[in-house]
Amino acid sequence: MEIPLKRWLAVAALLSAVICASSATASPAASTGGVVIPLYPAGTTQPLGVQELHDALDTGETLIYDVSEPTLEMYRPAPGKQNGTAVIVVPGGGFVALGYVRGGTDVARALAEHGITAFVLKHRTVRSGDGPMRIPAVHMKEMEQVMSRAKTGLPVEMPPFAGEPNAVEDGARAMTLVRQRASEWGVTSDRVGMIGFSSGAYLAADLAIGPKASRPNFIGLIYGGLRTPVPVDASPAFIAGAADDDYQPNDPMLLYSAWRGAGAPAELHLYERGGHGFDLHPKGMTSDLWFGQFIAWMQVRELMPTPGR
Repeated sequence: MEIPLKRWLAVAALLSAVICASSATASPAASTGGVVIPLYPAGTTQPLGVQELHDALDTGETLIYDVSEPTLEMYRPAPGKQNGTAVIVVPGGGFVALGYVRGGTDVARALAEHGITAFVLKHRTVRSGDGPMRIPAVHMKEMEQVMSRAKTGLPVEMPPFAGEPNAVEDGARAMTLVRQRASEWGVTSDRVGMIGFSSGAYLAADLAIGPKASRPNFIGLIYGGLRTPVPVDASPAFIAGAADDDYQPNDPMLLYSAWRGAGAPAELHLYERGGHGFDLHPKGMTSDLWFGQFIAWMQVRELMPTPGR
């Protein structure tokens, strides 16, 4: 059955900022330039029964599907530039795919330029479907609820997505691993943060309000969604979104209100334009400034050095 255009576009936007399915070519998983570190010993996680696939798009994005062997990919600063801060980057993709370049390796490389040891989390996903974009039926139902919620405001908080629990488990494991190997990697164990995009921001929020052992020391929630209840000692949050986001227009304010209502530190940047999917590629909008503002926020909170100070 043909998927109605509006539904198809909604799913596409949440899988990646810009997708052209006809340009995608499947290839086996491969490293994109960093040091790849398995999260678990081989054979620990339940296999999906299909090979992990990378779809390279003509936009420069790479979508990764069918992940059952999660990893961290580490990008280290140039010698002499490392400042001890670490950030785990979590790409978006609705827990069906991972937009691994624009919300992953691009951001990790930019962080490394600022002396931060960056890690891209390739967490487990649900098994993909058989259509042209490999969208499973359960995801279509979830995206219908996302679209309805954007119009009505209900439910105030989205129920957990299929695949979210496994992804959160992987995120907690990543936090533990980076802290355990902090001295080996030149990282200060109490300056390990996480930044997530779209579904990756849901994961970061889950960890920020979850068990203390796996809480990041700080988080960036970039066009993410509400997760509660927020404790007073939740991770300090940098929250960024756009007012013209068609899918989660209210969540930046909901997140900020939840953090501040609990007495937890938070900063909100709500841009007039940017949609659901701004990244490091300029759009000619004020949302282009988000990365510099995230770096400045970390400096002011003394999570990394301020040049010249």
